[in-house]
Amino acid sequence: MKVKQLLLLVCPLLLAFFPFRVGANPWNGKVVLQGFWWDYWNNNYPNNWSTYLADLAPRLREMGIDAVWLPPTVKNKNATGSVGYSPFDHYDLGDKFQGGSTGTRFGTKDQYLRAVAVLHANGIDVIQDLVWNHMDGAGSDTGAGGQDPTAPSNKFKNFRYACFATPATSNSAANYGARKGRFQKNWQNFHPNPDHNTEGDDITAGFFGPDICYYQNAYGLSSNCSYNPPQSIDYMRNGIRAWSIWLKKQTGVDGFRLDAVKHFETWAAKDFVWNLAYNAGFASGGPQMYAVGEYIGSAGEIDGWVDNVNASDGFTDVVGSFDVNLRGAIKNMISLLGSYNLASIPGAQQSRRNRTAPYVNSHDTFRPILSAGGNYTGWDAGNELGGHIDPFDPRIQAAYAVSMAVDGSPTVFFEDLFDIGGTGQRWTHAPQNSIQLPARDWLVNLIWCHQKLNFKDGAYRVRWQAADLLIVERSARAIVGVNDNWDTWQSAIVQTDFGPNVQLHDYSGANGSDISTDGSGRTTIFVPPCNGSNVRRGYCVWGPIGVTGGFNPSTRSATQEWEMADDLGDSHPNSLQQGGALPANSIAPRTVGRIYPMFGTTLTVNLYPEKPTNSVVMRLLNQANAETTNVTGTGTLTLTYTAAAAEYHTLQVQNASAANADQRVYVKATYTAPRNLRAAPVITQTMLTPNAEFQFSVTEGQGFSYVVEGSTNLTSWLSLKTNVAPFIFVDGAPTNLPARFYRARTGP
Repeated sequence: MKVKQLLLLVCPLLLAFFPFRVGANPWNGKVVLQGFWWDYWNNNYPNNWSTYLADLAPRLREMGIDAVWLPPTVKNKNATGSVGYSPFDHYDLGDKFQGGSTGTRFGTKDQYLRAVAVLHANGIDVIQDLVWNHMDGAGSDTGAGGQDPTAPSNKFKNFRYACFATPATSNSAANYGARKGRFQKNWQNFHPNPDHNTEGDDITAGFFGPDICYYQNAYGLSSNCSYNPPQSIDYMRNGIRAWSIWLKKQTGVDGFRLDAVKHFETWAAKDFVWNLAYNAGFASGGPQMYAVGEYIGSAGEIDGWVDNVNASDGFTDVVGSFDVNLRGAIKNMISLLGSYNLASIPGAQQSRRNRTAPYVNSHDTFRPILSAGGNYTGWDAGNELGGHIDPFDPRIQAAYAVSMAVDGSPTVFFEDLFDIGGTGQRWTHAPQNSIQLPARDWLVNLIWCHQKLNFKDGAYRVRWQAADLLIVERSARAIVGVNDNWDTWQSAIVQTDFGPNVQLHDYSGANGSDISTDGSGRTTIFVPPCNGSNVRRGYCVWGPIGVTGGFNPSTRSATQEWEMADDLGDSHPNSLQQGGALPANSIAPRTVGRIYPMFGTTLTVNLYPEKPTNSVVMRLLNQANAETTNVTGTGTLTLTYTAAAAEYHTLQVQNASAANADQRVYVKATYTAPRNLRAAPVITQTMLTPNAEFQFSVTEGQGFSYVVEGSTNLTSWLSLKTNVAPFIFVDGAPTNLPARFYRARTGP
């Protein structure tokens, strides 16, 4: 292929060396997908984004995605209309009937926990977005009871919650003020208050709703709520710490994105993150736990925030940040249409890179104006933090090459990886369908290169800096070339760490012929322009020859723990009706929650009682509510079971004796979910009598029950079954089964 090449001579003054050996820290190399966009929605998954992500998970696994970042999942007041950044009830994960519904926009608690387990089964970590700065929506669904007349400034600061003991039976102020859900708040828990009597700076201003105060004496009573238990010193700090640990144990998520960290104290951030890493019992994330703060500021300000958090209460390296300054430089590279000086890119990155997260777009930078089908027609620039980078802009490929090459764990934005802005199917596509939800080949390629060539296992060396050409080597792992020139190839002779006479291959596909280092380990790197004359626009990736293959991460189990207490859960008939302590003098059962194991796998459930001398029964029910197994006894109980179908299984507990006192219990389940909720079915047992019901289960999917109507050649149908695509179910008959079969029991 003929190309126009510009050969640059080696200029030692332009070479830079950055001796950060990030490969020693496996944290700093994950490719994280932001698994949502602002106002995320799909008509096939109404208020159930969790199942959307579960259905997408097998594709992400095949692409080499390490982790998926979830939006905030706690209940907002406008539960299904809000994208999660206005927390109302920390302990409502889509299981309580309040805020206008039981579920959230993300789904019900059952669906949320299943999504975590399915992502784990695909070898993918789960990064949960946390909002520690503010709250919103005090009051019943009509706002009644939310105001405290003695509060200064914003008076909507009475926060009371539904729970198992006190469901939301009306929207009156009296009913709201009497609700006893855990972690109620009063006006003194927010700014301004007598201990921190201001709301005039970044820490104290109520930019997004009542602003949480973590000062010691930010506590007090409500003037008008009937449920008004006393508060004590460090009420909000202790409460957010306890909730964060509860959340990690309940859900089994692996790491955290921290929202709006500029707006609360660094010592509070250190407290919460450190305890999630080291003081969450079985769920402790450890020293490699992903924790990245969103701080909008300069590189120096962000570095200062990282230093201040890590140094608070004795230095422990627990947190990093999104590299906002680098992102600004990348945005300028694209906006200046080739006149940007690429040599300035390495100097734009923040200095505290041990846990940095380079990114190109996010839900905050990216707010398109959409057509009826969801295609881009313009941009809501007034609501974009730092401005968008259009995924259809040719230079975005060079932008992502930079974000992959520099230090840090690159964050991939959903709308950059997947085209939902040009297909007309933003709200109607099936996530598992690569035609309806196409992935951008160039970004799939960059992820493959980053993972297969182990970029972050090699020290970061800037080998060339010029106006139109940047060359970064990940020492003896990969050489990434970036060119922002529109129509001219760029090239340079660079020193490498590969050693003498080593053959290198361009895994981007931009260059068709391999190259070799010379006797001194030098070689010439050729990088294509951005105009589309080459298969790649503005980047190439060279590495050792012979690297092949896809991705097959190990299946992981999920461990999730439920605390059974009267101030958690909800007994309202419209709720999931989960939670509640074991009642005194009663053998009434309590529903713990639901898990979703893969067919043929063994699950383990442990019960830890508050009163170990009380005899307790723990049961496991299948999706038809038939008991599969149980265990009875005192003290810690253990139940094991091999799943006969991939379906929801319900955990129940009750006292074995009506003479027992009331008590809390903790129930911890460890199980392996299916990798694919929609896998092809495999017959495991049948009843061949005409008109008789027969059951089949799927190896990695859902078990269903069917009825044979009249006489039929079942043997012939079984043969046909092995040659058709996975069954697609609609209300009534499966769409690709003979009409004589119909669905007798619903699926997921």
